[in-house]
Amino acid sequence: MTTNSEAPVPTTPVPTVWPAFRARDARALIAFLVDAFGFEETLVVPGEGDLVAHAQLSWPHGGGVMLGSERPGTGWHVGAGGAGCYVVVPDDAALDAVRARARAAGADAGDVVKQGYGSREFTVRDPEGNHWSFGTYRGEPRV
Repeated sequence: MTTNSEAPVPTTPVPTVWPAFRARDARALIAFLVDAFGFEETLVVPGEGDLVAHAQLSWPHGGGVMLGSERPGTGWHVGAGGAGCYVVVPDDAALDAVRARARAAGADAGDVVKQGYGSREFTVRDPEGNHWSFGTYRGEPRV
């Protein structure tokens, strides 16, 4: 007989997929993402002049994003403002808090919508034009 205390505990690997994008003004975008959404500045590697060679912003609930200054002509060029990221929040209260924080920072955060798959979500654009969706849907568990 197996009891709940003997059942295997699922483990989640450390995040190894990171949304990454470029910005016309990476330093201003970093400040916005920290202030408006609550990301934490983990690493910022300066580039030439005012450029950011690489930055990592961590999401308090796990994972994060990487970004840097737009640099046309490099091997990996993604135009500024072309990213879309979905960010998981732990519950309804956290979702409402992130939306209120974004609006207090001047972001045009949309209405919270209840999705057919159970998530509560809202969308917002950052000053560079990237699309962000914050929601309670954590994805389906691995089997």
